[in-house]
Amino acid sequence: MRMNSIHYSRATVALLCIVGLVAVAGTAGAFTVSTEGDVPNETAVDSEVSVTYVIDDPFTDAPDEWTLAGETELENVSWTVTVLRAGNPVDGVDPQTYGSQSFTQELDIDNNGDQVRVELVGDTPAIENYTYEPEERYTVASLTRVTGNNENEFRNDTAHHYTNESREARKAINASQQAVANAPGDNSDAQSDIDRAISAYEAENFDNAISLAEDAEQQAQQAQQSQQTTQTLLLAGGALVVLLLLGGGGYYFYSQSQEDDYSKL
Repeated sequence: MRMNSIHYSRATVALLCIVGLVAVAGTAGAFTVSTEGDVPNETAVDSEVSVTYVIDDPFTDAPDEWTLAGETELENVSWTVTVLRAGNPVDGVDPQTYGSQSFTQELDIDNNGDQVRVELVGDTPAIENYTYEPEERYTVASLTRVTGNNENEFRNDTAHHYTNESREARKAINASQQAVANAPGDNSDAQSDIDRAISAYEAENFDNAISLAEDAEQQAQQAQQSQQTTQTLLLAGGALVVLLLLGGGGYYFYSQSQEDDYSKL
C-alpha cells in the first residue's frame, strides 16, 4: 500500500511540473507593438500630434541585435526612444532623442531590455496636393526592424490632414453627393455640378467648390420635393376618382330605387 502511495505521489508531482511548464509556455511574451492612446485619424494642418508606441518583448522571435528605424512626415519633429526593463529605464542605456523626420537606433539583447518606448511629437504637415478621393493623407509614423539587408516594417500609421477651408468644401461636396444619391429621376445636371465642385476643390478654389456643391444639393432637393408633390397630387386625384365613383354609384342606385317606386305606383 505504501509503495502505491509513493508511486501516485511521484506521478502527481510529474503532472504538476508538466502543467507548470505548459502554463509558462502559454504566458511567454511575443514581439508586439501598441500605442498609448489612439493614433489620430485626421488632424488640421500645423496642429500638434503626439503618439507613443510601445514595443514589448523586442527580442522574442527576433534577432538578438537589430536596428529600429522610424520615419514620419510630421514637421518640427522630436523622437524619444527609451529601453526599459520591468517598466524602468535600463541602467547604462540613456533615452535617445532625435530631431529629424527619420532616425535609427541599435538595439541589443545584452542590454536586458524587455520593452522599447518610442515617443513622437510633431506638427501636421501642409497639403502639397489636394485630392478629393482618395482623401489627402500623410504618414504619422512608420517603424521598421532592420537586420542586415532585411527590413520588416511592423507599424505604419497614416492620417487625413486638412485646412478649415478644405474641410468645409469637403463637407459640402459630401452633402451634395448624398442628396443626389437620394433624389429621384435623372440628376445629370446636379452630378455635373458635383464634378465641377470636385475639380474646384482639387484646384484649391474652395469657395467655388462649396457654391457648386450647394447648387447640386439644391437641385437634388427640388427633385425630391417635385416627386413628393407629384405623389401628393396623384393620391389626391385617386381619392377624387374614388369619391366620384362612389357618388356616381350612389346616384345610380338612388335613381333605380326611385324608378322602382314609381313603377309600383
